[in-house]
Amino acid sequence: MNAIEVSKEMLRFIDESPTAFHAVANAEAMLKEAGFELLVDQQIVHGGKYYEKRNNSSIIAFEIPEGEFEGFRVVSSHSDSPCFKIKENPEMKVNGQYVKLNTERYGGIVMFPWLDRPLSAAGRVIVKENGKLVEKLVNFKKDLLIIPNLPIHYSRDLNEGFKPNAQVDMLPLMAMDQDCTLKKLCAQQLGVAEEDILGSDLYVYNRDQGRIMGADDSLVGAPRLDDLQCAFATLKGFLCAKPGKYVSIYALFDNEESGSTTKQGANSPFITDIIDDVIESFGMTLRQKKHLLANSFMLSADNAHALHPNHPEKYDSVNHPYINGGVVLKFSGSQKYTTDGASAAVVRDICKEHNIKLQNQANRSDIAGGSTLGNILMAQAAFPAADIGFAQFAMHSAFETAGVEDTLSMVELVKYFMS
Repeated sequence: MNAIEVSKEMLRFIDESPTAFHAVANAEAMLKEAGFELLVDQQIVHGGKYYEKRNNSSIIAFEIPEGEFEGFRVVSSHSDSPCFKIKENPEMKVNGQYVKLNTERYGGIVMFPWLDRPLSAAGRVIVKENGKLVEKLVNFKKDLLIIPNLPIHYSRDLNEGFKPNAQVDMLPLMAMDQDCTLKKLCAQQLGVAEEDILGSDLYVYNRDQGRIMGADDSLVGAPRLDDLQCAFATLKGFLCAKPGKYVSIYALFDNEESGSTTKQGANSPFITDIIDDVIESFGMTLRQKKHLLANSFMLSADNAHALHPNHPEKYDSVNHPYINGGVVLKFSGSQKYTTDGASAAVVRDICKEHNIKLQNQANRSDIAGGSTLGNILMAQAAFPAADIGFAQFAMHSAFETAGVEDTLSMVELVKYFMS
């Protein structure tokens, strides 16, 4: 595999995944192409490849080895990214001239980069068809919205420090036509009647396409790198692996950015339901399950903070990762990251054996970093784990930057870890 080609494939995945629903649909398509089947009522058997979904915004796939297995190998990441969620009855008319949308923040979003750039809307709508409620994906793929800034003339101190108000400054303009509604646009795109749309989960997204950047083509830039870069790379590695003595599990969860406490989040019983299903299918006892879990391991993949070229003082003086420095192994004394000495040794051993670049991250002791889903999952299924990710700039911004070479490094790590 070539690093640039893998990064271009990853960028296409992100471009086609403006929301968690689309990310899961695209992951499902990759899994189906690789021979995985939706688990319904069929028996789980040796050599089988299966997947399940929750809310159509989370997905877990797993592959059973041909012979007896000794535990589980898990990779996890998340499908959601900070953005603006569109509220119910969103149209707000201004002086009989403009139609803007009522939105709210989703996740820890950096708001001001969303100003003055082409935006669109995507998500899912629920439609009544032939007496049944049917879910349909929608993506306008059009410069549908914009959040205009105030001119500097009316905000003279704008460059001295801007603190945007989410309910005032960040509402996107949609149209001049006073009859234009988002429901009408959804109905037109889907070819259904407006009155048959009974529900929706729609989000504003940045229309900028992912790209290779830098004078030496060393950078990748795109919206939603956190965490779709990990979602793609771990899936790619999962599909390239050849499981031996362990059940391989790929887990992509929604709602990490809002705390994971949903039926489709990492704090739900989704992953334990899958594990229990496997255990029960092979007639194992509770004691055997405990033994398998003790012999299991998870890589929790969520992006990390690369040393910033303009603000190196914000980072730990020793444990600061660089873009294109390889996979990041993340540490936290507060256990916001699950990596400890034992789990770090496992990851380092794999990377050393297969010549995969690896680097460390720890936050400054006086600056709190973000949380992730690894420690939440460990509260559900207690087995050893390490937190990994990609080094990136501008996490939670409308457009983020990472390294061309690093995506391939994680694909290789996951491939060998699963094998």
